[in-house]
Formats: sequence, C-alpha cells, structure tokens
Amino acid sequence: MIPSDLLVSAYATGWFPMAVDEGEIRWYSPDPRGILPLDSFHVPRRLARVLRSGVFRIEINRDFGAVIRACAEAERDSEEPGTWISDEIIESYSALHEAGLAHSVEAWQGDALAGGLYGVAMGGAFFGESMFHRVTDASKVALAGLVAHMRERGFRLLDIQWVTDHLEQFGAIEIPRRSYLRLLEEALPLPVDFG
Repeated sequence: MIPSDLLVSAYATGWFPMAVDEGEIRWYSPDPRGILPLDSFHVPRRLARVLRSGVFRIEINRDFGAVIRACAEAERDSEEPGTWISDEIIESYSALHEAGLAHSVEAWQGDALAGGLYGVAMGGAFFGESMFHRVTDASKVALAGLVAHMRERGFRLLDIQWVTDHLEQFGAIEIPRRSYLRLLEEALPLPVDFG
C-alpha cells in the first residue's frame, strides 16, 4: 500500500501514481497538464436534457469502494490492455477515503449505481482519478455533479491529469506544468471542505 502521507505530499507537489506492468507503481507529473476550468465547464445540449430529466440522482461518498472497483473493472474492459488501478491503488485510495481525502461522486438510478468517478480533494483542488458508467451518460452526469459541487464549495482547481477526447467536450484544456503548479499553489491553502 502507498502510505497516505506520501500520496498527500505527491499531490501537493504535482505528482500522482499509476500502476503499470504487473502492478508496479510509477509516478507522473505530465507536461502539459490537463485541467477542467470550473468557470468555463461546458454542458453539451444533450447532456443538459439528461440532467433536467432527473433520470439520475447524484450522491457523494455513498459507496466509494464500489466506485473505485467499478473504475478498475472499466479500465480492464477498455481497449487498452491492463489497468492502472491495481489492488494496491484501490487499497491506498480507500485509506485516503477513510482519512477524508478521497471522494466519490455517483450517479444512481433507484438502488443501482449507474456510474461515477473518484478523486482526491485537498484545499481548493480536486484531483480527478477515474470514472466509469454502466448506463449511458451516467459518468457525464457524475462529472457535472462534481463541477456543481466544487463551484458551491468554492474550489478553484479541477485536475484531470491528461486531456482526452471525452473530456475535451466539457472544456478541458492543457496548460504548461509550471502554470499548473502555480494554480495548485494558489488552491491548496484555501479552507475548502469537500463535504
């Protein structure tokens, strides 16, 4: 297991872990870095209709364990071989969750977990780690729920590590690592509670 204090120190300096090659942990600090600006988060028209429909209910931290395991399973089922969410990563982030630093945002349909995401919150920064869906649009609804929650709480930085085509539709951008580290330095001291 990665010690929680090591994870906290890594995030505070712009690094995050991923499991590769048989579960070996490697550390990354990409340049450029992907972020999703909270003030310009874009909700596509079709997703806005889904959000208005009330098909999904957003919950925070209702079942963190189920979310991280579902994210790992989604990674295993993707076109890319293997998963970066190893058993060690699951154990490490579950410990961070117990410490009040790792959180899940979940989209539910009745009693069924339809999709969600998890990440780490420190100060006014949220470090998004992974997302999954079992029902179409559920992970997108969870992301929109995360952004709304972060805006309400006064967060400043949503770190997405790398920009993907999926996240680009919401306004994700790449910035130089030095600019990211400056934003991180401004966000970390904020007295923000993820709740």
